[in-house]
Amino acid sequence: MGGEVTCNKVEEEEKVRNEEQVEVEVEEKVVVQRKYTAVVEGGFPPPTKVVVVGYALTSKKTKSFLQPKLEGLARSKGIQFVSIDPNKCLSDQGPFDIVLHKLSGKEWRHILEDYRKNHPEVTVLDPPDAIQHLHNRQSMLQDVADLNLSNAYGKVGVPKQLIFKKDPSTIPEAVNKAGLRLPIVAKPLFAKSHELSLAYDEFSLQNLEPPLVLQEFINHGGVLFKVYIVGEAIKVVRRFSLPDVIKCELTKNAGVYHFPRVSCAAASADEADLDPCVGELPPRPLLEKLAKELRRRLGLRLFNLDIIREHGTRDRYYVIDINYFPGYGKMPEYEHIFTDFLLSLVQRK
Repeated sequence: MGGEVTCNKVEEEEKVRNEEQVEVEVEEKVVVQRKYTAVVEGGFPPPTKVVVVGYALTSKKTKSFLQPKLEGLARSKGIQFVSIDPNKCLSDQGPFDIVLHKLSGKEWRHILEDYRKNHPEVTVLDPPDAIQHLHNRQSMLQDVADLNLSNAYGKVGVPKQLIFKKDPSTIPEAVNKAGLRLPIVAKPLFAKSHELSLAYDEFSLQNLEPPLVLQEFINHGGVLFKVYIVGEAIKVVRRFSLPDVIKCELTKNAGVYHFPRVSCAAASADEADLDPCVGELPPRPLLEKLAKELRRRLGLRLFNLDIIREHGTRDRYYVIDINYFPGYGKMPEYEHIFTDFLLSLVQRK
């Protein structure tokens, strides 16, 4: 009887060991499969630890950016998004590997700057002072103008423009003196609003409300190119824009026309049957050179450019606006592009 009990015990222990071995093998296969899937789908194997991304965004930006598909893909790649409470000490929250933010105000900028100094190991996207540079349209396009990019693929500049902060009754005289041609595009000097106005006649210019940036309107076939930049990745989409203005319209039209927002997702022109001369995307090498130079000059990794091609030309481009942390949720395949970017930041450390 004792021998039989011992034998049964040995057999049972061996059975348990076999079951444990099978579980280990299955688990190893699952891990390998996950790594393989991550490499194939995202280009990066999951990190050895969870990458914690703290985000401080407005509720509107959170809803448009942190969509379920992005969060699901991020989890599969070992990325966890954690909400930051701007009213609590930032150092007491986390710990974070990356801080993603788009909040305004001097107090928030000071909080972030202090945090960057005390936590140099954390990547802050992006430096507050660099972002502030884009809030003022007077300085926003200066780096593009200074760059004066021209190569075999084309030339990139900015429209002739004038900054106006004074009495609006003197705008017509200032516009004439600066040599700006009608019609004139008027935008708020501080880029908190996407509103713009189009003034057809000189008299109407005095109805505008400074502070403003006044830009010479350039015919561009009614299409602009939104160039999204995420680190070194570039994605271009077409959007419908203001239609061209012919000279005879200047004599027929008068006044100021207001446009709350010219470019939006609903105005996508990617599927439209466009004239190739209008719809052809800017050359990739030109955009790569432009993006590389602006990343360096602006000190930013998350921004987009609104670019137009002068109608009737093949290679004359103008940057008319730059936005920090734009609506990436409207960018095709943004989930894969953004998660790959976040992983690349951790792998470079």
